[in-house]
Amino acid sequence: MIPKQDSPAFLLQSARKTMLRGFIYAGAISFFLNFAMLISPIFMILVYNRVIPAKSYDTLYGLVIIGILGIFIFGLLDFVRNWTYAVMGQRLAQRLNLPALQAGVLKSIQGGVNEGGEVIRDISDLRQFVSSHSISTPLDALCALVFLVALYFLHPVYAVVAIGFIVVMVLLNVVTDRLTRFALHEAKLAERRHLQEVASSLRHAEVIEAMGMLPALVRMWRRSQGEMLEYSRTAEARTRVVLAISKSLQKSLQMVTVGTGAFLVLSGEINTGVLFAGLVLTSQSVGPFSSMVESWRHWIEAGEAWGRIRKLVEESGSARQTMPAPVDDGDLVVENLYYLPDGREIPVLRGLSFTLSPGEVLGIAGPSGAGKSTLARCLTGILKPSAGGVYLDGHSTYLWERGSFGKAVGYLPQSLSLIDGNIRQTIARMQDSDPRDVIKAAQQARIHEMIGRLPHGYDTPVQEGLHTLSGGQMQRLALARALYGDPKLIILDEPNSNLDSMGEQALIAAVEEARDRGAIVIMIAHRPSVMAVADKMMVLEQGAITQFGPRTDVIDMISPEARAVSDARRKNAIRIAPRNGDA
Repeated sequence: MIPKQDSPAFLLQSARKTMLRGFIYAGAISFFLNFAMLISPIFMILVYNRVIPAKSYDTLYGLVIIGILGIFIFGLLDFVRNWTYAVMGQRLAQRLNLPALQAGVLKSIQGGVNEGGEVIRDISDLRQFVSSHSISTPLDALCALVFLVALYFLHPVYAVVAIGFIVVMVLLNVVTDRLTRFALHEAKLAERRHLQEVASSLRHAEVIEAMGMLPALVRMWRRSQGEMLEYSRTAEARTRVVLAISKSLQKSLQMVTVGTGAFLVLSGEINTGVLFAGLVLTSQSVGPFSSMVESWRHWIEAGEAWGRIRKLVEESGSARQTMPAPVDDGDLVVENLYYLPDGREIPVLRGLSFTLSPGEVLGIAGPSGAGKSTLARCLTGILKPSAGGVYLDGHSTYLWERGSFGKAVGYLPQSLSLIDGNIRQTIARMQDSDPRDVIKAAQQARIHEMIGRLPHGYDTPVQEGLHTLSGGQMQRLALARALYGDPKLIILDEPNSNLDSMGEQALIAAVEEARDRGAIVIMIAHRPSVMAVADKMMVLEQGAITQFGPRTDVIDMISPEARAVSDARRKNAIRIAPRNGDA
């Protein structure tokens, strides 16, 4: 089966092809680069064999010019190869960004774990590795065959010495892998856990400071950091031992090569020029294998990063459609909806079925833990139903292509989830938009004048920890974001949790306007005051519908007093201030 061109599987495959093409180009360059490295030993041999015996200055000048030209070619090829690796790293990151982030978002939704930040770090580590010299070591080792052949032609004994040291270096690489792989893996996992703990704690800095929790948290961080450092020390110590052995062998290689060459000179089998050429070629043939001892750790870490990215993308493969589809004025139909999270035996939602038409407002009530927020996430297509389905205009909200579906949906979650930016970007959902559309949404949420009184207006930054906006202002800003673009389906989860009475009246008026233009609005609330605007009501208990029908009928069944309060709130909402005011 051929993956679709914009699917995560296709983009992952494209990243592999990018790497393969880059390796082919870099391999070809490395081959010629290693040939260029033969210039130095050839120069030595010719100087000792031709220039000195003949005392020819012209030959020496010619060899020097050729040598300088060869060194220039070597530098140019080395630059091109390094540039190729840098471009490979950039293109690899570009290919991986979209599928990895898509998979990270889906994984975060499914498991509640922030995979997005982790996958970004993995992509960055992978890009840095591909752009570094470590990635060229295997190609240099493969091209070392050129030097081995040259050594054989100088004298077979040189080739035997080089092969012997190469075998020892390869064994050292295997030993390094066996000694450090587990420790490096555990150190990386411990580091990820430690960083997650610190980042999660620092998001609640006010609570930490107010209740004096910092000393306890520092002790917790030190324990997790100690675990990470213990594994790192183990891996580092073992690597240092092997590295010391490797460097000692490199020093001994010079002595063995010179000693072997001196023996061959004394035996009359080679001359002094061949001795020095053999020393250079032996070092160049063994060098890549000794470098592998130092770069092995980088290869292990890069392999683990690629494995995590690939696993994340493959496990989070989405069945969602990729063809954009517009949303017409159709009904919202929920058919026998079940949702069972992973690791649970009892469904959170059990057999929900109802239908809403354009221009209807549904209020959902129920005790905490009844499944109201889970229902909202299923309605918006965030969660995949375990059975049954949610359909808007005849199409599954989960399978719908997210770009076109997102334009037709307004969603205000309990957590608000305001992304860092400014007010204009927040309302426009981080898109480049017409300012008139942004102002229209702000007016619908009754915050246009409030924004105008801020020092920077629509350029006011919205960022966690800045405290430029109050809780109520941020909730109404999230409401404006949900109303942006006049969506067909609007789902508001606890939209009045931070609002005062004036804010609630503005909310009710905004919902009424959305209903009047034909939108389907669903509100989840514990306080009955905002239910005044609802046409229908639903009561959820333990994931099942216990009451559903016209608002007045459901309220009568629940409590006559609640109906009186709801009607009073509705009358107050009708006398709301002008829509561009600061309610």
